[in-house]
Parts: sequence; C-alpha cells; structure tokens
Amino acid sequence: MPGRTTPTSPRGIARHGRLRRRGPVRPLLTLVAGGLAVVLVSGASVAAIAVRSATSEVSTVVLGNEDTVQDVRISEITGGANILLVGTDVRAADSQIDAGTTDGARNDVTILVHLSEDHSQMSAVSFPRDMIVSVPDCTGPDGTYYPAESRVQFNTTLDRGGLSCTVSTVESITGLAIPYASAITFDGVIEMSNALGGVDVCVAQQITDTDSGLDLSPGTHSLQGVDALAFLRTRHGVGDGSDLARISSQQVFLSAMMRQILSVGTLSNPATLYKLASAALSNMELSSTLNSPDTLVQLAYAARDLSPAEIVFVQYPVVDDPYDSNRVVASEADAATLNAALAADTKFTVGDESNGRASVAQDPSAAPSAPASPSTPAADAEAAPTAPATEAPVSTLPSTISGQTAAEETCSVGNG
Repeated sequence: MPGRTTPTSPRGIARHGRLRRRGPVRPLLTLVAGGLAVVLVSGASVAAIAVRSATSEVSTVVLGNEDTVQDVRISEITGGANILLVGTDVRAADSQIDAGTTDGARNDVTILVHLSEDHSQMSAVSFPRDMIVSVPDCTGPDGTYYPAESRVQFNTTLDRGGLSCTVSTVESITGLAIPYASAITFDGVIEMSNALGGVDVCVAQQITDTDSGLDLSPGTHSLQGVDALAFLRTRHGVGDGSDLARISSQQVFLSAMMRQILSVGTLSNPATLYKLASAALSNMELSSTLNSPDTLVQLAYAARDLSPAEIVFVQYPVVDDPYDSNRVVASEADAATLNAALAADTKFTVGDESNGRASVAQDPSAAPSAPASPSTPAADAEAAPTAPATEAPVSTLPSTISGQTAAEETCSVGNG
C-alpha cells in the first residue's frame, strides 16, 4: 500500500542458503497461517521463550537451605508432536479490517505442524480452504450434534463444529492423531506483525488487489498491520488468482517471518518477545492440552535447535474437483505419499523446482550453500576414535507436491 512499504530491488540470495543459528531455546512454531499457522504455535512458543528470558535476568540470593528443595528441571517433550494451527476470519468489532459479510467463523487458514520424534525437523502442511472433504460426525461447542457428511468444503468445518471438528477432519484426512490445536484471529496476525516491526517480503512481479487495496511494486517491502494481513489474504492479486496461489504466497511470508523470529536480534530482545507473546496469546484459542505453561515450555524446548533449513512448508496435494471446477480434492497418490511420510516420521524435503503457483526463488541460478565443514583438529592432537554420526536419510517428496523450507528466500509473484 502506498506510504506503508519501502521497496528496494530484489536481492540475489541463494535459494537454499542455510541460516543455522544455535541458541538456548527456539520458538516451536513460528508458523503463521494465512500465513497464520506459524503464528499460532509460534505465539505459544514465544510465550514460553519470553518466560524463560525474563526469569534468566532475575537476581538470586543463596539462602543456605537449598538442599531441602526438590530439584526441578525443564525438559523437552518426549517424542514428536502434531499441532493443528487455524487462522480464523473472526474479527473484533473495532478491528481495523472490514468485517465482511460471511456469517459464522471459518478456518481461513489451516496448517498441520508435525515435530519429528527426534526433534530434528518441523513440517508445516497447509490445507486448501476450497478442498472438498468428508467430515466425521462432530459436536459443536454449544452441544449441537452434526452427523458425518461427504463433500463438505474444508473451510466450513470450524463453523460447523468448532476447533475440535476441524481437528477431527484433518485427522480423518491424514490418519494422524492430533492432540494439540490452536486458533488465532485476524487481529492477532496484525498485532504479531506490528510487534516484529514489519516482515520483509520480496515481490517479483506487481501485486494489485482491488478487494483489499493491496498494491505492491517489485522489490522488498516491510509489511505490518493491515498491510501484512492483506498480503496473507490476497488470492486474486497473486499467481493464477486461486487459493493454491495464496498458499504459495503465504509461504513466502511465513518463511521470511520464521527467519526473522529465529534471528539472534529477535530472540535476544525481551521487549520484542513479550510483544509477540502478548499479541498472539491475547487473540488465541488453545486446546485444553495446549493451555499449560509446562506444555508450552516443553514444546519450545524440544525445538530449541531447529534452523530455518529444518522447517519445511508443504501444500497438501490436490487436483481439480471433477464435479466442480471451482473446488479441489485431494490428489490420492501424492496425498498418500505425504501422509505416509508424516506417519512414519520420515525426514523429507521438497524438490528444487517445487515452488508453488505464486512464488519464485530470489536467485534461481545460485547454487545451494555448502554445509559448513567440521573443524580440523591440530595435527598433534590425540583424538579418541569415535563412531561416525548417523543421520536419518532425507527423502525428497514428488515434484507434484509444492513447498519450500524456511531457509529458502523466495519472492511472491503478482499478476497485476
């Protein structure tokens, strides 16, 4: 939007540049779906980090009777975790955004976050809102019973039976158990981006959306507030104007936001951490399993060593609905491959040419960054023999499954 962004020329950065930074604690889900996803658990994890950051600065006094106190240690959660993050189109009455005309709350963005058993990878799977699915029977928050039904548009599941109905539907689609869930409103996304002071997003081709007023020229723009939300919600202004193009553009934003939140500058700034935590948690609904400081800290601690390269954004694979050209259905073969990889806890990545419908690499010709070589010990140093470290193999998903890692610096492609 005019006057709210600062365009610069796109930077030539390697598509696969690795940005590993090891720190004491990493936010578990900096994912904002609609880009919100990342926000949801991101917000929860930031809250945990904020608590740890604050208590680490408190002065202590030795009383002399410490041996009478039971030793209490913070530990990471055992094994992996599946968390569903939902971005809703609910807005406060005094919100800065147009309330729209649609009745009820819809899951505008839905992302399944899978933390691997060994905590070495986080996958964020976006489900298209226009996907036609079968919905299991659900009981809404008010006790209303909804029988199972086939051919339901996915983004109506939240209004149909609340957050638990959306969770049950994704469990049915993927075959995974999802014990944790969280929902965030549009207002939360606005406040999160404001707390960060804006998210730098690359635009490769003019984005013009008359519905939202979004108008971005090619270059890099710092987006926050209603501008950030407009970018995350636009579909007609990017790619082919579809919901799938919007998911692709959202992943550009989410990856940039992830890199920014995981940066040393953000994690070392208590004021920013508290702003992020407050912005997210004041606009979130948590499942009872997630609404615990202990759980939040354990999840955040489990993901403390994740780098952007180990966070993978994937769009759930779909094809055109044979009965409705304006809708999509799951691509059976590709969906089975992705579901199996998640169920088996397989570490995976997407192919080099697997950008979505509305994103491109900032520098497609640049070679991937080579991993850092281990330091060589001095010639006269006597090192004890050690067994070679074994890492789980990384599989590459079929090229028909689109996505990117948070380390890949990509640009959104408009159609203006």
